[in-house]
Amino acid sequence: ACFRLLCSLLIPALFLSGILCICLVVLLWGIRHWIQQRKKQLSSAGRDGKRPLLVAFFHPYCNAGGGGERVLWCAIRTLQKKYRNVTCDFYTGDRDVTGEEIVEGAFRRFNIKLIHPVKFVFLEKRYLVEAALYPHFTLLGQSLGSVFLGWEALLKCVPDIYIDSMGYAFTLPLFKYLGGCRIGCYVHYPTISIDMLSVVRNQDTRFNNAAFITNSPFFSKFKLVYYYFFAFMYGLVGSCSDVVMVNSSWTLNHILSLWRAGACTTVVYPPCDVQTFLDIPLEVEKSTSEYSIVSVSQFRPEKDHPLQIRAFAKLLKEQRVGQQPSLKLILIGGCRNRQDEERVNNLRRLCEELGVSNDVMFKINIPFEELKRHLAKATIGLHTMWNEHFGIGVVECMAAGTVILAHNSGGPKLDIVVPYEGHVTGFLAEDEDSYAETMAYILSLTPEKRLEIRENARRSVHRFSNQHFEDTFLLSVEPLFK
Repeated sequence: ACFRLLCSLLIPALFLSGILCICLVVLLWGIRHWIQQRKKQLSSAGRDGKRPLLVAFFHPYCNAGGGGERVLWCAIRTLQKKYRNVTCDFYTGDRDVTGEEIVEGAFRRFNIKLIHPVKFVFLEKRYLVEAALYPHFTLLGQSLGSVFLGWEALLKCVPDIYIDSMGYAFTLPLFKYLGGCRIGCYVHYPTISIDMLSVVRNQDTRFNNAAFITNSPFFSKFKLVYYYFFAFMYGLVGSCSDVVMVNSSWTLNHILSLWRAGACTTVVYPPCDVQTFLDIPLEVEKSTSEYSIVSVSQFRPEKDHPLQIRAFAKLLKEQRVGQQPSLKLILIGGCRNRQDEERVNNLRRLCEELGVSNDVMFKINIPFEELKRHLAKATIGLHTMWNEHFGIGVVECMAAGTVILAHNSGGPKLDIVVPYEGHVTGFLAEDEDSYAETMAYILSLTPEKRLEIRENARRSVHRFSNQHFEDTFLLSVEPLFK
């Protein structure tokens, strides 16, 4: 009787499921057809009568001043050099500025001037991808928010080629299957990584793993299940890509593990304006009365500026005992929003607590020329992010002639601060003590020894030049234009 009851319930359930699946397929096909018709209505032919190929970059924060934005602008300029019958659009949420101001800002910050004008598609729902909107389940919330933001973008402009240049992988299926676009993406940092899974599994306390979770076996297991589910979904949407570019060996390892798209995945090192920094004269330091230590990175939590300040305070405490030359820590970076500004205020308060306010300077959203001046005078370049995906700031410091001290992980460890022709190019550290000790060691070297390390570092950074980026980028995206 029970078997007959189950059969009588199962057959209608399967039938209903089949009907629902058919309805869903028909609905998606109808949406795709409607979007394609909309694309034909919105597109127009060029001067030669042919419709230009439309390439759209999804970069909701394209007016920010970080390394990701430098990659974006260089990619646009590279495509404009190579392809004549191509127009480029930006999906951006920077509605408080005009397109002309965004382009001017890119030139001012990165020294990058586009060859042809570009069109900006301004999005109204960028708040849906703000981390502050999701105090819990942030990864999932931002990813679902990006789908709604992507839908707004797709309705406003349907491109031929869609390139996600900011890590919103959940938009990829939307543009591929509903928009009928060829899909490319440049991954700066995987939304979730194998390292993040290990942090939760080992119950380590980090900026993205609160103490109340690490102290509770139940919450840790729950978060681990949530992370594994998210990693599965992330791999699923990422595999929709036709072309995948990653910025470092570290990112490559994680994307290959999660997306399993090795056939279409390549490493394309970010373009670093090394030549501009190489123009800075390199010579033995003349003055040893004051040394400056410079940090170049956006004011985001993962950059771990508090570690820099604490290590510097420790160095100052030990250095004052020995009555050595005075030291200054200069923190240079971009602020994207109110949260970043509040983060800077917290850092200022930390300086006051540690008694180093007079020795730490904050330089926010400064012009490119001012950045060069600070790097030209600096003795040490400081970088503290754990598992930094690449580290453009690290390369810039090395090209400018500072002795780099970066975190012993991620891109700096695997790709950048590595021996060049058997010679030392910089140093790596992991915690407050090792950073303070290594800074003290660098300062204890003779000016001639520091010059030798600086010269080795300069010779090693040519593989991160604009020209190298252009060559590898064009080679990678070529399948999208066939």
